[in-house]
Amino acid sequence: MKSDYAFIAVFEYAEDGINITFPDLPGCFSCADADNAEQAMQNAKEALGLHLFGMEQDGERIPEARPLHEIALGKNCVPAVIGVFMPSVRAAVRTAFVKKTVSLPAWLAALADEKNVNCSKLFQDALKSFLGVENAVQTA
Repeated sequence: MKSDYAFIAVFEYAEDGINITFPDLPGCFSCADADNAEQAMQNAKEALGLHLFGMEQDGERIPEARPLHEIALGKNCVPAVIGVFMPSVRAAVRTAFVKKTVSLPAWLAALADEKNVNCSKLFQDALKSFLGVENAVQTA
């Protein structure tokens, strides 16, 4: 797995927004408000990182990026090179929080609220202790 990737993104400007595609990565796309180029660049970078991460996880071959002169551009389209540093993307995805629903007796939930208990933190700490991974940071 490589650390850095850069691909050409095509920003298509329309009245209702900016459509972002990556010609070398079918299925990788994003969008942004028509008047927010900064948001469009950020959304492109996030889409690229997540798409490449998904390809890595699925064992797919990541293609080489074509040079700009080989990319066909339509009307109102602007190309941009979008780069991502994959170690940061991988770490962010692997350490992202997921929501879990737990069931508690009503009296216990009320008492926890009354005592200002952070149930999410308490559950995390208890689960880490139960699994014997108190000081570990999961990266796989």
